[in-house]
Amino acid sequence: MLALTEEKCEACRADAPKVSDDELAELIRAIPDWNIEVREGIMQLEKTYHFNNFVEALDFTNRVGHLAEEEGHHPALLTEWGSTRVTWWSHKIKGLHRNDFIMSSKTDQLYQG
Repeated sequence: MLALTEEKCEACRADAPKVSDDELAELIRAIPDWNIEVREGIMQLEKTYHFNNFVEALDFTNRVGHLAEEEGHHPALLTEWGSTRVTWWSHKIKGLHRNDFIMSSKTDQLYQG
């Protein structure tokens, strides 16, 4: 199996299946520092990254934005002084798809690189 960072997002349709409980248990192990949040009944992946100042946080936010455009999958981003919170979920299916785990893993890679 490919590492999540080596996978590409697939176009998500409104009838695409959400990850199953078994898939969720497996995929979450690949991104252990991410939290599962449920908002308005929608399961989402969320993580806050920390920086020394606003400029570094904004730079990271912009790099995540460029990645999102390349993959055609877009997160919610909150940039504040010294931090960026990234939240992934698949809007069309109102829940988690494999794409969200791929993008979470790629976001971690951006932060480390």
